[in-house]
Amino acid sequence: MCKKPYCVYGTGVLCILVLVAGIVMILLQVFPNILYSQVKEVTVLKNGSQTFDIWQNPPAPVYMQYYFFNLTNPAEVLDGDKPAVVEIGPYTYREYRPMTDVEFLENGTKVAALNPKTYVFERNMSIGSEDDLIRTVNIPAATVMQKYKDSIFGSVISTIMTGEKTGLFEVHRVGDLLWGYEDRLLKALKAFEPSLDDHFGLFYMMNATDDGAYTFYSGSENYQDFTRVAEWKGQRSLNWWSTDECNMINGTIGASFHAVITKQETLYLFSSDLCRSLYARFEKEVWVKNVPGYRFVPPSEVFANVTVNPANAGFCVPAGNCLSSGLLNVSVCKQDAPIILSPPHFYQTDEKFVQDIFGMRPNKENHETRIDINPLTGYVIQAAKRMQVNVFLEKISKFRQTGDIRTLVFPVMYLNESVVIDDDSAEKLQAAVTQGNIVINIPFIIIGLGILLGVVFMVLISRKRIPESTPDERKPLLTS
Repeated sequence: MCKKPYCVYGTGVLCILVLVAGIVMILLQVFPNILYSQVKEVTVLKNGSQTFDIWQNPPAPVYMQYYFFNLTNPAEVLDGDKPAVVEIGPYTYREYRPMTDVEFLENGTKVAALNPKTYVFERNMSIGSEDDLIRTVNIPAATVMQKYKDSIFGSVISTIMTGEKTGLFEVHRVGDLLWGYEDRLLKALKAFEPSLDDHFGLFYMMNATDDGAYTFYSGSENYQDFTRVAEWKGQRSLNWWSTDECNMINGTIGASFHAVITKQETLYLFSSDLCRSLYARFEKEVWVKNVPGYRFVPPSEVFANVTVNPANAGFCVPAGNCLSSGLLNVSVCKQDAPIILSPPHFYQTDEKFVQDIFGMRPNKENHETRIDINPLTGYVIQAAKRMQVNVFLEKISKFRQTGDIRTLVFPVMYLNESVVIDDDSAEKLQAAVTQGNIVINIPFIIIGLGILLGVVFMVLISRKRIPESTPDERKPLLTS
């Protein structure tokens, strides 16, 4: 071992330099910044890149599950009693959602695309077949009655409904309720209004179709703009709501997010289903298939009443007609149908709506919308979008079909659109996260090396202080 003074003290100096270098690297976040810079550079929509391929054809399977509320006491409801419903589901569909008609714009800073969605029924993942029968609100009839309740034609239409044996509640196949059927009332009214579509379905003409042309930012100029919606249907804002803030198109469509996400961020999303933008905030850390993630959820204030969140005043339609917390009137974007959206089972809505219907059992685990994101890459590792379709019902004097019904927000069905990262992508992401952790921990490895040098230095110092014995001192005390 080195015993010369310059070697001993050189070890000490090197120890100090290594420790200082490691500490400075930690304080200046040198290696995390290098890592984040590299990740940001590759998280860009660029033709031929892996990031682009994943965005264009997402490898993780997406499933859409529908749960219906079957009404068990229709006669009693028309007499003024509470509705009693039984949840039936799921009816599960595999959802295919590639990006098509992709075109790069403005030197690659923007990308135009369509996002068609195709649904294929998965019988083995469903409670029954598409032929199962469900008794629920006759939405076409409810829509017509709301439209003509103050019109002189109301009584005439009520007579037509009686002749067509159209009631407020009807029984239909699951497949028809979802994808469409010819409605007797609409067919009869088509004689007076030829442009009227005589078919109805909750998602009529929404299978193997797109929801309009999108223009996204590629992220080449600002990494935080990665896949953010720039325009939808050629517009930079919506026109359904009464304030500019509520009409804003913010964020991504929820399928991807920018890299290097922090817990302090607010993530914005645009949903054409909800006809609005919303936001989510960090809730907790999670692990999915050994991949770390941050869970983001929309806070209750997103759908809160204006007394709780004044910014939601623009969602009151007509202006000033504000609903209770947890409800969103989307009639303005649903052909004037009296549709009100909410979380499933009225989760996080006013307790009144839960109590108005027998059979509502809201809970966080099954009814909360959430999205789990790997914070380093922005990759969605798990997500669940939950939304309930309700119909506003009330007694209308011109329509005997409404009987003595209470004023209700009646639950028809809710959906759960979910995705979990596929195994192959999870393995790749695990490797990327592991490599990232190694890079981030390099300063600590350097500090460890400095500590080791310090130990060596202390050993050398201690040995240097012990004087070597002379030949006479090494002689035995007793000789024969």
